[in-house]
Amino acid sequence: MEQREYVRRVLEAYCATPGTVGLVRRADRIFAIRLHDRGVPLSAVENAMILAAARRSARPADAPPLGTIRSLAYFAPVIEEVQQLKVGPEYFRHLRNKLTPVR
Repeated sequence: MEQREYVRRVLEAYCATPGTVGLVRRADRIFAIRLHDRGVPLSAVENAMILAAARRSARPADAPPLGTIRSLAYFAPVIEEVQQLKVGPEYFRHLRNKLTPVR
């Protein structure tokens, strides 16, 4: 995938991820370019965002609220983790379905 398309899709996924501010800053664009240049699969980036959002949503009801995610770099450690995981795509589909409100 060419860099421009990769960056566009990463930034769209970032803005759509629950808990994010929904805005793209210059630093986010640069981080996405670096992910592309390192050869990080788009699926790993998207899955990391889903995993992080699912973890944030699974907090106890009486836990203090978490702040809004204001940077794509927030997901860096989870992206690395996802690249090491030995789970199939069905796991991330399951998480995505749990995060998507039923209409």
